[in-house]
Amino acid sequence: MQTLATRATARTQSPQRRTFEASTPTVARANRPDRDVTTVGVDATRLARALGWFSLSLGIAEVLAPRFVARLAGVRHVRPGLVRLCGIREIASGMMIFGQGKKPRAAMWSRVAGDAMDIGTLAAVASAGAPGARKGALAFATANVLGVTALDVYCAQALGHDRTDSAPGTSIRMERSVVVNRSPEELYQFWHDFTNFPRFMLHLESVRRTGERTSHWIARGPAGTRVEWDSEITADTANELIAWRSQEGADVDNSGIVAFEPRPGGRGTIVRVEIEYTPPGGAAGALVARLFNASPEQQVYDDLHRMKQLLETGEVTRSDAVPKGLGPVRQHAAQGESR
Repeated sequence: MQTLATRATARTQSPQRRTFEASTPTVARANRPDRDVTTVGVDATRLARALGWFSLSLGIAEVLAPRFVARLAGVRHVRPGLVRLCGIREIASGMMIFGQGKKPRAAMWSRVAGDAMDIGTLAAVASAGAPGARKGALAFATANVLGVTALDVYCAQALGHDRTDSAPGTSIRMERSVVVNRSPEELYQFWHDFTNFPRFMLHLESVRRTGERTSHWIARGPAGTRVEWDSEITADTANELIAWRSQEGADVDNSGIVAFEPRPGGRGTIVRVEIEYTPPGGAAGALVARLFNASPEQQVYDDLHRMKQLLETGEVTRSDAVPKGLGPVRQHAAQGESR
């Protein structure tokens, strides 16, 4: 499926669209056929996921059956509490791998550090000649740990070959769409004035124009945080599309494009939005946002449907469970309350 940016550049190449292609590479070039895709090997990503499942499986076994795992490793008299601690570390490493997306480099290096601890523990047991230690099983366990360590180091280094992002795995791209019973001309005029956005975006406090193509944005983040950034329009085709990107120094690096596609027979317009952003704090910040129910993916979905309500009915309705006066959005109860 083509992205908005690919479809936009596939149309007549006006100077504005060429400007968009050149000035917003994070969106416009994300899915180009001639894109260099050798920065992070697919094998490294798959290996990281396999090692993540290995971490989770081993960690669960160490937590639930520490004595059994100790016997397999040839160290029967190691305290179960120590084995369980190793298991908790393994589970945490596995969760980090899956939580950091396609390039969990930091999580893989945390596994390497854990491997070093395991090797040190096995070496200490072997050198001390602990009672009940079986040399054959101990040597076999040590060889396995060394082999896994080599895989972890290889995977971490392979994931580190990507030089296009200083925070690997943290950039997120999404696309959402909604049908609005208004013409492309009306929708373009509404979106072209960014100061309209706080009327239907609950997380936005304000948008202020600072120039012909620039604006300053203030938004509410999870747990009462506040983020700000300056944005500039990078492409502007009347009644068809608007593209933008954040400027240097933004709390949240982002770029995007909105396109307006008329439906046949004058039956409204399809509004498609494609956004790429880097969560504050990287992958960990994205996870925290979801814990506080502040996922930008969900926000965009909700915002588009509030925008549809606003343009079609002149107001944003709410359920009775939502308190009145939530931010600058003008809301009315869906039922049971006079206005």
